[in-house]
Amino acid sequence: MNLTRPTPYPIRIIRCLRLALIMAWIAFGTAVFYPLVGEQWRLTLRRRWSRQILRSLSIELEASSTDVPTGSLIAANHISWLDIFVINSLRPSAFVAKTEIRQWPFIGWLAARHDTVFLRRGSRGHARMVNTEINALLNDGRDAAIFPEGTTTDGTNLLGFHAALLQPAIETGHPVLPLALSYHDASGDISLAPSYAGNTTMRQCMTAILACRRLTVRLVACQAIDTVGINRRELSQTAHAAIAAVLATRNGFQSSSNPPGKAPDPQAG
Repeated sequence: MNLTRPTPYPIRIIRCLRLALIMAWIAFGTAVFYPLVGEQWRLTLRRRWSRQILRSLSIELEASSTDVPTGSLIAANHISWLDIFVINSLRPSAFVAKTEIRQWPFIGWLAARHDTVFLRRGSRGHARMVNTEINALLNDGRDAAIFPEGTTTDGTNLLGFHAALLQPAIETGHPVLPLALSYHDASGDISLAPSYAGNTTMRQCMTAILACRRLTVRLVACQAIDTVGINRRELSQTAHAAIAAVLATRNGFQSSSNPPGKAPDPQAG
């Protein structure tokens, strides 16, 4: 089979149907099972569902193991809407997302039921409330995940990190776990297909993903960063450097000229 040729349309349709069925099952399970089971079962279901979503799109997950205890603040580079399912496949987490997502049909409802913390950008008061909520999650021994770039890229560079998003780890003394994400085509090169950046629409992104016969997402867990006695700018730069070092080994990746920790603060009013 020639993996460089686009996926035949009948297979694309089958993938779409398979994805739709999985999403319907997730919605049913979230509405019916979630209220009846404990937290550990919810995390298990979230991990299982996330892996099913990736498999339905013929995306192979290559993830390094980590023995970092739960209750960590996960910081990852951001490329695609798929990133959430990729991370949940390894470490089911409560994600921080912009508050506009809460208003999206179905997706907003699903995100809210899966412990998403919604951040209203540009509001310091709301940012403090969000930090308090994340603090409670970390202190309860649960993972929380952020994308400190504050936006998506096409996966070939790494933007500066918003240091303010790492504040909960400083306040609670919990470690930061940097995760490096990259998507690859059948030849092992960086794939732009999953990128949901710039003016790309969800339809365009999904079309590009379906056209790929096979994709591989690589998720590398870096060494956890102890947050005791470190300020958030130093923490931001350390996490940025750890992720950049992993991505630098990927084909087609370039270091960004945007210095880490210098990006505008999304919580500034």
